[in-house]
Amino acid sequence: MPGRQAKVIVDPAVPRDAANLLRDNRKLLARIHAGWTPVHRRLRPPAGFIARLAVSGTAVVAALYGLVLFIAGLYTPFVVIMTGAALLTVAVLVRTGPDAEVERRQALERDVHDKSREYAGRYVLRDHLDEPARALMARTQTAVEQVMGSRVNAEGLLDDARNGVMLPAQEWEIARLLAKLSELRAEHQEVVSEGLTPEVEAVAEPLAQALDSSDRAVLARVEALERYAGHVADAERAYRARHQIERLSARLPRYEELLAESGADETAVPELGRLSEDADRLEQALRDSVSSAHEAFRHLRG
Repeated sequence: MPGRQAKVIVDPAVPRDAANLLRDNRKLLARIHAGWTPVHRRLRPPAGFIARLAVSGTAVVAALYGLVLFIAGLYTPFVVIMTGAALLTVAVLVRTGPDAEVERRQALERDVHDKSREYAGRYVLRDHLDEPARALMARTQTAVEQVMGSRVNAEGLLDDARNGVMLPAQEWEIARLLAKLSELRAEHQEVVSEGLTPEVEAVAEPLAQALDSSDRAVLARVEALERYAGHVADAERAYRARHQIERLSARLPRYEELLAESGADETAVPELGRLSEDADRLEQALRDSVSSAHEAFRHLRG
């Protein structure tokens, strides 16, 4: 999952290149949403380009004149003219770098601006969420990261293909709903803060209840994700412990050999003989944890 805890949450249906561009330019998107627009591409060459062209032309003419002086045997003027032509050439080269960088920056700004308009409504800036929504978004992204970053998912024990589709969709849907909630809560609070007449209070109260009801519904989605992540965490612990036991079991003959060679009492390390039993118990725990995670995933889909 790219961009965990990302501050720009993008609809997974948006093409990857466009989604990455939006995620990588949060500050620029914030400026665009505040009303800023980028510099449009000029239809005529900029003044800097014209100046560089004039200087370049002068340098070429000076160099040609210097050749004429050289052929004529006038070496001192030749050196002076060619030095001037070289300085003009260096000046053009030095000026090219900054202007090219400005052009690249402006091209990026235009690209981000175009994509922000093309995919309007299909990405959410976490900066635009209010505090309660931001907290729920962080919980959502933490849960998704726990699942997608787990070894049991990487090993295919959790159906990583379905996780790779379902979890980004859940993350996006939660972000989209939280953005709407934040906007409506802000608008509602703005009206309420002005003071309400009894007649308006009768209308505003059901609207506030609708906001609270929607908030609880989104919270339920987040908690379902967290339950799934909790089952995955249980499976992850069992998976890690099972592999640790397997590694210790593989070394068991060497421990037994050491005990025999040193003449130590084998009963001094009674736990060694229970390694295989522990491995069997952990194997069952892993199967149970994975089964619980699958069940939680089916509930999440529902």
